Amino acid sequence: MEYNFRAIEKKWQAHWQSTEVYKVNNNSDKPKCYVLDMFPYPSGAGLHVGHPLGYIASDIYARFKRLKGFNVLHPMGFDAFGLPAEQYALETGQHPAVTTDINIKSFRNQLDNIGFCFDWSREFRTSDPSFYKWTQWIFLQLFNSWFNRLEQKAMPISELIQIFEKEGNRSHVCPGDRKLGFTAAEWSAMDEVQQRDVLMHYRLAYLAHAEVNWCAELGTVLANDEVVNGVSERGGYPVVKKKMRQWFLRITEYADRLLTGLDTIDFSDAMKDMQRNWIGRSQGAEVTFKVENRAQEITVYTTRPDTIFGVDFMVLAPEHELVAALTTAEQQADVNKYQEYVASRSERERLAEVKQITGAFTGAYAINPFNNNKIPIWISEYVLAGYGTGAVMAVPCGDQRDFNFARHFNIPITNIIGDAFNGEEANPTKNAVLSNSGAYTGMPMKEAMDAINDEIEKMGIGKRQVNYKMRDAGFSRQRYWGEPFPIYYKNGLAYPLPEDQLPVELPHVENYKPGQDGEGPLSNVKEWVNLAEGEIRETNTMPGYAGSSWYFLRYMDPHNNEVFCNRKASDYWGQVDLYIGGTEHAVGHLLYSRMWTKFLYDVDLIGFDEPYKKLVNQGMIGGSSRLVYRVKNTNTFVSQGLKSGYDTTELYVDVNIVDGLELDIEAFKAWREEYASAEFILEDGKYICGSLTEKMSKRLFNTVNPDTVVEKFGADTFRMYEMFLGPLEQSKPWETKGIEGVHRFLKKLWRLFADEQKGWQVTDAAPTNEELKTLHKTIRKIDDDCERLSFNTAVSSFMVCVNELTDLKCHKRAILEPLLILLTPYAPHVCEELWHQLGHDSTILDAPYPVFEEKYVVETSKEYPVSINGKTRTTMMLPLDLSQAEIEKLALENETVQKWLDGKEPKKIIYVKGRMINVVV
Repeated sequence: MEYNFRAIEKKWQAHWQSTEVYKVNNNSDKPKCYVLDMFPYPSGAGLHVGHPLGYIASDIYARFKRLKGFNVLHPMGFDAFGLPAEQYALETGQHPAVTTDINIKSFRNQLDNIGFCFDWSREFRTSDPSFYKWTQWIFLQLFNSWFNRLEQKAMPISELIQIFEKEGNRSHVCPGDRKLGFTAAEWSAMDEVQQRDVLMHYRLAYLAHAEVNWCAELGTVLANDEVVNGVSERGGYPVVKKKMRQWFLRITEYADRLLTGLDTIDFSDAMKDMQRNWIGRSQGAEVTFKVENRAQEITVYTTRPDTIFGVDFMVLAPEHELVAALTTAEQQADVNKYQEYVASRSERERLAEVKQITGAFTGAYAINPFNNNKIPIWISEYVLAGYGTGAVMAVPCGDQRDFNFARHFNIPITNIIGDAFNGEEANPTKNAVLSNSGAYTGMPMKEAMDAINDEIEKMGIGKRQVNYKMRDAGFSRQRYWGEPFPIYYKNGLAYPLPEDQLPVELPHVENYKPGQDGEGPLSNVKEWVNLAEGEIRETNTMPGYAGSSWYFLRYMDPHNNEVFCNRKASDYWGQVDLYIGGTEHAVGHLLYSRMWTKFLYDVDLIGFDEPYKKLVNQGMIGGSSRLVYRVKNTNTFVSQGLKSGYDTTELYVDVNIVDGLELDIEAFKAWREEYASAEFILEDGKYICGSLTEKMSKRLFNTVNPDTVVEKFGADTFRMYEMFLGPLEQSKPWETKGIEGVHRFLKKLWRLFADEQKGWQVTDAAPTNEELKTLHKTIRKIDDDCERLSFNTAVSSFMVCVNELTDLKCHKRAILEPLLILLTPYAPHVCEELWHQLGHDSTILDAPYPVFEEKYVVETSKEYPVSINGKTRTTMMLPLDLSQAEIEKLALENETVQKWLDGKEPKKIIYVKGRMINVVV
């Protein structure tokens, strides 16, 4: 019987699909386990071998937990909306619905070819109206809710209206405008426009005018992480700042809960730190500075109010609303020019390039409220309008950046430390408290800050304040391929559509280029935009992260047309037990998903407020590029080991026509027409390529299609090899040549059951103690490794086990059946085949998981090295329960020891239990 992996794998993939072996029921007495991969976007390029790494890991874990008796939810669907699909469609002249459908079919075929245990009956895509109906519905719940800071939870906007009618907003600071205050009488006196404007400042989904990253070429607003060096990450098109009407999610209201929630979930420390840094919680004070000879006042936020005496200048964000009013006529040209420069810069660039010092002086001065010193007011890109108040007080003696800025622009620096300031380096470790500040001089920092904060509040010029670096999430995109908003406008006011009118379906159009003045493409579809008289639809669409913020819940109840997820289903499945995906989603997707979950929990639609119990970020599989060396001005290629003797040009070559480092010369000639007549200078009759380990990219010709690997070696080999490459979380290079060792292992496993010449070899004979020891060592190791997701060491353990059983010539059912069950998560096809060959009718996934028994691995004997006068001469296998006298007697009776004694009596025998025996003559 031959190991025909191609036939075996196709057979069982078809069987699993036809029998729906992976279909999961929501009603089960078994404990649940929810295993999820990050929602994939179906790219037209398809999968390369780096993509399935996380999917294979989650698949192994899902199968393992099913074998351990769990009801396992392991679904798959597609994040089908978004800018990449729209741009690809524009470039190829196709509709995004068409290209998305083609891409999903290709993606699905590749996944099925690897043999994943996805419950495809729960599949959905975010571009289906049956799915995005509920994204729109959740948006309406956000729109109709506000965050009660006293209760620390979301509540219906109708309850806020009742509060306003009774007491105004005295108990609930307005998150959109902290200066807004009114009584119950003033609320009642407002007209509808005024009241709706106030409510918009409280809503969790709200409309505002804001500076955004506008890309005219793409015709849409881009998130900060989609802009690099002033151009769009996709396409490299210019991006400028533009003030536009946008939808936002008030994620900042959940900042504290997002922080404290990190203590309850199993994320890596690095991941938690990324989220904490992004949220950026800080405690300090807001202080108001009057402007010399002007009516305006500037409010700054500082985490070091104790340094207020040492303020030498002030910096505003170039976009700050007061810049125009403060700039003098003499400085107007400089300020305008600088603002134009900053408009082309992304926030990431403005914050990252700390060595680049830029700015412009407004010509105005603020007054220090403590000492009446004049403070020059500058603008600089390192201050952002959306963080704090968009203004900072600069203390050169206490902050290196402030010191560098002052030195660059020759701003006088006050010596406020009390010792000589050397002009070389700021000293942020000392309190920058002026000697004339009296009681504060020399105080420890915390005491000084508390004292200054008390004085600030007593003087009425400021107050204590907690700030966050995180901003509210922009939720509008000016593009076609996304979820339409369930919003319409009448007389300029935004109104929610009735829920019974959902979904608001995306109209099918052939022309989806941008509308005028930054409007989305939907603005061109007049018959869709215009509703009743005077009512028009919102023409922006939702961002790519809209559907992915809650999609894990839909998998629990994917075909429900009445609710987004039945409460009984969400209570049963609960949090995702294991979530696997890349670190690129560390902030955006994970923070938004956590916020949406907390909101749904607040409004009592689900019973948990964190979506993912455990998160694992898989490492990247890097490409192993191959290089050939062409002698300049010729079509001759020299082998890597000989290139030092020639003037060569280095070229990338397709890794798929290289075996290890040896180039397939005929395949290379056929690869491109220009190489058809190429000549080669060989070493030892071979052309040896150079190699580089770098990111997998089609541009570098180092991508490997998993379909190619599966065709050559099989899906089981491919799965095990990806795990064998190294720890799941670590990045590692792909090396096709190494896969052969894993393939040989599976052939060796097959031969324990069947031989090409001898046929079926499995017997019902009783196993020996050595065979049982090998099996139970493996059970213990695999069980532990699977729970810890240490799949690379598990693969090594399987190899050791099969080698030992081969040496023992073990073909016994009592050993091989449990081994198959252990191996099933890793190599499901060959295990299913051999399981049925053993006479079973049901799937191996329903087999009871082997139970480890300690008695089989307890050591009963020990191999001792036996030395004569300190030199090892032989070894002896001796029972562990013998006394020292019995050990010495057996040692002296040993043939080799007798020879070296040569009839002499030993002077003494040194015995160290469990370690060694030394006979001294």
